[in-house]
Amino acid sequence: MPLETLNRIILDPAYADYLAILKGARNGLVYGAKVRFPHALVMAILFGKGSWKNRIKSILRATKTHALNLAKFVTIYKTLLLLQRKANRGKARKADTFIAGLIGGYIVFGERNAINEQIVLYIISRVVASFIPRDVPASAHPYPERDAVKPLPPNARIFSFFAAVAWGAVMYLFKEKGETIQPGLFNSMTYIYNDSNYWEDLRTLIWHNK
Repeated sequence: MPLETLNRIILDPAYADYLAILKGARNGLVYGAKVRFPHALVMAILFGKGSWKNRIKSILRATKTHALNLAKFVTIYKTLLLLQRKANRGKARKADTFIAGLIGGYIVFGERNAINEQIVLYIISRVVASFIPRDVPASAHPYPERDAVKPLPPNARIFSFFAAVAWGAVMYLFKEKGETIQPGLFNSMTYIYNDSNYWEDLRTLIWHNK
């Protein structure tokens, strides 16, 4: 098929909704790989056990899982949005996004594993943080339709209290109810707060942790 014909099909509004699903899957795949690979690499260096061959396998497996799950979620989410809009005679409703996210989240991220747990905890922390009042009302910032929403910084004073409560709570949980802490966070906190209480010589005080 000539490139000109292909580009004409790609730019045809009749196919826009379907191609948006394809590109969404592509972007989810790429973003998941970009985010997970460096994170998995750092965690393997800091906390990994076993041979480097096994660590590399673990890094690639985590990257693959994260990337594919985001691609799957975007595909399901955008497909459900399209189906709901078609069922409602071409009109989108506010609840459509919640329903699509709800179903997609259950199908893709409902299985409990280390990667899904980290992603869900990341998302829920952002959801909770969204309730912090913003410094400037959103209505004071009119944008063109393409950029209909722009993130606004949280109110500085309220954020200070939010940060204090969050850190007070997590330090209490780490000390008194460590079994409830997410494994990645627990390992990080153990390295910073517990391992720093022990050393045998100058080397393990400054250069090496153990």
